[in-house]
Amino acid sequence: MMTPLSPSVLPAGVRSRFIHDVNGITFHALEAGFETPGRQLVLLLHGFPELAYSWRKVMAPLAAAGYHVIAPDVRGYGRSGGTEVKHSDDMRPFGSLNKINDMLALVSALGYRSVAGVFGHDQGSPLAGWCALTRPDVFKSVILMSSPFRGAPESLPFNTVSVPAPAKPQSRIHHDLARLTPPRKYYMQYYTLPEANGNMWHAKQGLHAFLRAYYHMKSADWVANKPFPLTALIASEWEKLPRYYVMDLDKGMAESVAPEMPSAQEIAACHWLPDHELSVYSEEYGRNGFQGGLQGYRIGGLDQELKIFAGRTIDVPSLFIGGKSDWGVYQTPGGLESVEQTLTTQYKGTVLVEGAGHWVQQEQPEQVSKIFIDFLSAALAH
Repeated sequence: MMTPLSPSVLPAGVRSRFIHDVNGITFHALEAGFETPGRQLVLLLHGFPELAYSWRKVMAPLAAAGYHVIAPDVRGYGRSGGTEVKHSDDMRPFGSLNKINDMLALVSALGYRSVAGVFGHDQGSPLAGWCALTRPDVFKSVILMSSPFRGAPESLPFNTVSVPAPAKPQSRIHHDLARLTPPRKYYMQYYTLPEANGNMWHAKQGLHAFLRAYYHMKSADWVANKPFPLTALIASEWEKLPRYYVMDLDKGMAESVAPEMPSAQEIAACHWLPDHELSVYSEEYGRNGFQGGLQGYRIGGLDQELKIFAGRTIDVPSLFIGGKSDWGVYQTPGGLESVEQTLTTQYKGTVLVEGAGHWVQQEQPEQVSKIFIDFLSAALAH
């Protein structure tokens, strides 16, 4: 029988709970601002390899500002259902359409018809984006974090009875990466492979050490993180990305981050993720492995069903937040510009936070909490 997280690992005012019978599974979630009925709801969606716990430092400030805040372990993660999945299992529960249904069912189970804001980080960013794009009647505002949401598929070919649609060029990016010296590969492609789960779960350096190196290397603490926009989606540009994004072809992720394992002194000085907090992640992933989260990198073919939303924009107030030291902002050339100029119709700005890498709400929770609260105040005023 799964139990809630111990209050000893949570900030004051944040509780761990289960919500049963939500789109076929039980969800574990962290919750704040639950004491006062009638508050507006804020939904926080984590990324990979993270958990609801990744929002722990921003939940109490949001509650203090008057909101009811819920952060679930997304399907396949932590103490929610779907963590027992194998690489060979049915992918359909992990498709974006079903995960949108997860969020709609969760909100409804909590007794809400609408959500003041859905905020998503990393892998949670596209889920938040899809929620806002498909159901603006429910999700009244959205913040995309660290990973620009690519949006609905392009508009369907038009008037092809008169003018045949041009053939789409086939991408050679993965082929070209493998021909570099040294040969490279893209991490999202690697994460689709059966061996990715075991490589990280049973890392030679140990799971806790793997996660420490991974979080360190993608944070502002790793001084080599000095990102800049890339000009095109070509191998000669992508090879500029760090090894945690464009890996050596012959290495797994555990081997890719191992050389950057921080020293004992650096770990002791890491105020945003002390070892006792990292232990929450290593214990959860130690029990489950990573496959439930990795399924999210394998849904490209399944998500073709989202073509029914081709050409749709996000028509609720929206914002993008990233860390100034986060390569995730730029890994897809043109991705941020698309969010700013094309995908959204009520865009409120791009905020890149000083002193933060990829884990922006953990590295700089005070700044991010203020951005959240100011955004919600303005969005709800309209």
